[in-house]
Amino acid sequence: MFYTTDTNQHGLAYDPFKAIVAPRPIGWIGSKGRDSSLNLSPYSFFNAVSDRPKLVMFSSMGRKDSVRNVEETNVFTVNLVSRNLLEKMNHSSIAVPYGTDEFSLAGLTAKPGRLVDAPYVAEAFAVLECRVTEVMRPKGPNGEPSENIMVFGQVVGIHIDETIIRNGRLDMALARPVARMGYMDYSEGSDVFELLRPIAP
Repeated sequence: MFYTTDTNQHGLAYDPFKAIVAPRPIGWIGSKGRDSSLNLSPYSFFNAVSDRPKLVMFSSMGRKDSVRNVEETNVFTVNLVSRNLLEKMNHSSIAVPYGTDEFSLAGLTAKPGRLVDAPYVAEAFAVLECRVTEVMRPKGPNGEPSENIMVFGQVVGIHIDETIIRNGRLDMALARPVARMGYMDYSEGSDVFELLRPIAP
């Protein structure tokens, strides 16, 4: 089959686009408002985009609470979603009024960052503390702005639970990271195998 995205006439029950671009890591974003309210929200449009400097990005459909907070404070955290925290992550996605503490709603412990004034999930196996570098609306080829708002941040500090370290590396079979597969489907990345790059002759 083939269809053009301007018509979106794919004939399927659900749009396959997000299922094709998968698995996508989940950016579980911790932030704090100017009024000191705490926020925790998952974003499936998320990824690392640079190693030097270490940059990550999450994209929000519209100006949600996380975007409001990072625009006010210029900092946020990214919390690793492992399989044991899946239900709590899902609970933190609930639509609630601004200022509602999703950490408390999900039964999680909010801890203050060491380098940034933003909360993180104490129960997470790994956490990235980030400073905002750019907030933007991406554009289409005709210059029309997207409905999404992209937030880029530089990672300035990293927390790691040493229980997931084995032989000097993070063991993803122990961390069991969760990813979004499109629709309401998720996957768990504990089925790990190693693949080395080929050496040129």
